[in-house]
Formats: sequence, C-alpha cells, structure tokens
Amino acid sequence: MSRRNQIQMTDAELRDFLAKSQTIIITSINRDGMPHPMPMWYGVEPDGSVVMTTFTRSQKIRNIERDPRVTLLVEDGTIYGELRGVVIYGKADLVRDTDQVVEILARVSTKALDNPDDSTRDNIRKAVRGTAPKRTGIRVHPDRIVTWDHRKLGGVY
Repeated sequence: MSRRNQIQMTDAELRDFLAKSQTIIITSINRDGMPHPMPMWYGVEPDGSVVMTTFTRSQKIRNIERDPRVTLLVEDGTIYGELRGVVIYGKADLVRDTDQVVEILARVSTKALDNPDDSTRDNIRKAVRGTAPKRTGIRVHPDRIVTWDHRKLGGVY
C-alpha cells in the first residue's frame, strides 16, 4: 500500500473531522488571477456540500460571481506526525434568498453545539434573521476531495 493510501481518511473520518473543525479557508480567484484565501466558519449539509455566509459586498462574493471555482482547506496538527487535513475542490453557488441564508447561518451557528434541540435552532434563526439580508450564502459542491492523516503512520515517516 502506498503511503498516500495509508494516510487517506475514510468517509466516516472525513465527516467527523469536518464536524469538529470550526474554521475553513476558502480560496477564490481575484480578478488578476491571484488566489484570495480567507478563513470562514462553516457547516456541512447532509449531501456533503459545505456552506458559509459572508457580507454580500465582500471580495469573496465578487470573485465567485466572476469565477465559481474555489478551494477549501481545513487542517489540524502542530507536528508532522499529527498533521491531518482536507482540501475540497469545487464550484460555489451563491445563495441570495434570505430564508436560505438564515438556514445556513443557523447550520453554521449550531455546529459547535452538542445535539441542539428545535427550540435552540429556532432561537438562533430569530437571532440571525436581522443580519441575513446583508449576507450571501456560499454553497460549495465538492468535485474532488483530498485528505491526509499523518497519525495513521504511527510515528514512521
């Protein structure tokens, strides 16, 4: 087995890793072709799409309007033997419907909570509704995913 195959995450490991991480780096493409990486809080939908929101007038939105190709990165670890992460390549859809933006904000806001109940979700929806009209949702549909988990090497590099 190749070292690359040894360190790949399983689907279950990937879901768990994305569920427990709070921040993702989204890289869009500026008008001049330069990458534009920005940290974002995010959520994952049941179909595996990654969602987040940002202010409608942000550079990220302008970039995605021109070119929907994005790369997402989540990483963890402080020494080589602990490094793990995921890179997601895909196309971003912009979500401008206020009700859908509220749902994305609620998904992102409840991500860190252990089993939020319906009442908690409803309270969060009410709390974010005021900011939703100023925001645009970003939904990234993965085309290709690359993962690694150096902990699987057992200290052998």
